[in-house]
Amino acid sequence: MDPERALIERAQAGDAAAFREIFRNHRSDVSRVVFRMIGPGPEIEDVVQEVFLHVYRSLPSFRGESRFSTWLYRLAVNVSRMHLRKGRSRPRFTDVEVPEGPQDGAPHETPDVIVERQERVRTLYRLLDQLSDKKREVLVMHDFDGVPAKEIAEIVGVPVLTVRTRLFYARKELYAAMTAEPSLAQVMEVLVAQLPGKPRAKAGEDALRAPPEVLDDETSRESRP
Repeated sequence: MDPERALIERAQAGDAAAFREIFRNHRSDVSRVVFRMIGPGPEIEDVVQEVFLHVYRSLPSFRGESRFSTWLYRLAVNVSRMHLRKGRSRPRFTDVEVPEGPQDGAPHETPDVIVERQERVRTLYRLLDQLSDKKREVLVMHDFDGVPAKEIAEIVGVPVLTVRTRLFYARKELYAAMTAEPSLAQVMEVLVAQLPGKPRAKAGEDALRAPPEVLDDETSRESRP
């Protein structure tokens, strides 16, 4: 039997040590998902703990119909969404550091570089707050976390075409919000260069046009305010 499946079955049977091992194995992944979804803030650890509380309560119902990692990702996204909707986890950036420093062995960052990176993250999440929950989730999962469209469709429970449609309009709205703030030109120049799906032309020239495969009824619904 697959070692992870055996571990899950032990946890489902009430083995506390097995659940602690699941927590240790997946905590960093869940923390990353939560951070990507809600942005940097003091409540990230609380949200992570709440995700694993839901895992503990829902684990007996897990039947292995999807991968455990997909099931866990879905829980993390749902809990993050609940916190954003309640308004408790809107990023508060006054004195919060971005918890994504360089990896071991990476060059040491100067204070100026750290401040610039934090400013880009603060700006990005402020603009992301202007998107609807559905568009924001798809954009974060695909462009920030590298989750394939097919897996996102499984996580959020919609067709792949709907995922692609939401992603298209999320990118379009995000870049429109960026260009609407000329004072952020320098920050945005660096940020846009780091993101997928950036416009290929200047703002105001319809740089982002919907590909034929997303022009359906779902497209018209997703494009509404």
